Amino acid sequence: MHIGVIGATGTIGSRVVTEALGRGHRVTAFSRDASRAKADDTRENLTWASVDILDPAGVAAVLPGLDVLISGFQPGNAAEDVADTVRRSVADPTVYATAARSLLTALGSHPRTRLIVIGGAGSLEIEPGVVLADCDELLHAGLDELGLPRAYAAAVRGHRDALNVLRTSNRLWTYFSPAGDIAPGERTGRFRTGGDQPVLDADGRSRISAEDAAVALIDEVELPRFVQRRFTIGY
Repeated sequence: MHIGVIGATGTIGSRVVTEALGRGHRVTAFSRDASRAKADDTRENLTWASVDILDPAGVAAVLPGLDVLISGFQPGNAAEDVADTVRRSVADPTVYATAARSLLTALGSHPRTRLIVIGGAGSLEIEPGVVLADCDELLHAGLDELGLPRAYAAAVRGHRDALNVLRTSNRLWTYFSPAGDIAPGERTGRFRTGGDQPVLDADGRSRISAEDAAVALIDEVELPRFVQRRFTIGY
């Protein structure tokens, strides 16, 4: 298959590229500075290109030939400067919903292309019908544990709003909420999959490695189970 990856130099996006190539897929990796990335990464079956996710016409122009477009969009480059991404996300938390609308608009001319959006864990339900993003006390406690400023709650709600944008669409979208605690680690290929509630380990933690998140995403590319739905994973 031919897979496009927006945010291909990010923590999750870079691992999605590696996972897809390792399974024999063709990948077009999109980055804000594709020329630098291309010079550094010349793997077989990998093409680098630039795209502005907030430009629907520009996104539509890169869709021909793609079977699936995976978006790991974040403002800035969290893999290189987390603090900058946090600042940008807090400054304009509406950017996630804006990006979702842009992607859906682009898909209007390519309705058979699947879209997978890598979002946040804050829109997962802590009880039926109640999402973490709407519970300030729990949300702030979770941000404290992750070492993020409480102001980042606005960005968490921005991710939730992006999911709600997708839910109004009849396009072939899938929304991926990673575990609440996600970081570079080991590729085990062993995890559990859930829907709208977090997957917790024996200690009650929602956690996953970025490598296993990439495995789950390419699994969904190869065997679609969550079209027009959200899914999550955890150990």
